[in-house]
Amino acid sequence: MDEVFKALADASRRRLLDSLNARSGQTLRELCAGLDMARQSVSKHLAVLEATGLVTTVRRGREKLHYLNAAPINAIAERWINRYARERVRALADLKTALEQQTVSDSDFVYTSYIRTTPERLWQALTDPAFTRRYWGVTFETDWAVGSSMAWKMDDVTMSDPEQVVLECEPYRRLSYTWHTFTPEFAKAVGLDDESLDKLLGEDRSKVTFDIEPVGQMVKLTVVHQGESTLLGIVGDGWSHLLSSLKTLLETGEALPAAQ
Repeated sequence: MDEVFKALADASRRRLLDSLNARSGQTLRELCAGLDMARQSVSKHLAVLEATGLVTTVRRGREKLHYLNAAPINAIAERWINRYARERVRALADLKTALEQQTVSDSDFVYTSYIRTTPERLWQALTDPAFTRRYWGVTFETDWAVGSSMAWKMDDVTMSDPEQVVLECEPYRRLSYTWHTFTPEFAKAVGLDDESLDKLLGEDRSKVTFDIEPVGQMVKLTVVHQGESTLLGIVGDGWSHLLSSLKTLLETGEALPAAQ
């Protein structure tokens, strides 16, 4: 917590966060141009923000894209906002809200979380139906081999399609698969209106990737959901709650209550 507060105390670093809040997924060159700051200064500040988890990065070819990560702000809010009078921490709450509103960019959702667990346990939580049912409310029917089909099950709704497949599977390191098919049954179950369903059906299928990296006694989990704006605009808040629930389940044994 101390490192996050120290990072936020610097005005230049707050300007960088503001820039990423306005448009997440920028390169170093774009950040320098937008803020009229020297490249060396921006690099140093980004290193601090990345070390505290406020910024996460994703390699795309030869470029390194920087994304705002709301996880540390969520952690501060969960620990402090409920403990003290809300009026005394309104500024922090406003910052949390601002960051969460822009977690989703036009083409990617990127979220990084540090979980006190092991890569093996986290992998089990991502693939074992006994785990996914508890914090996600869905289960997957697949053998997790690359190219294998995946059936998504949510209560009484089953979503299967030839294009729902496993893309990458490196146990304890990396998992990637295509997103489920938006069926009328799914839309009815989640209260999705006809207009939104039509938009989703008109967009390319998205994919989600989980990168797992041991960091001391913790594990760094980076989730990248690549897709179109309609889908990411819908699932952004859901991802934040889902990943917080996953972290809570692994660290305490109890998942968070379902999002309302």
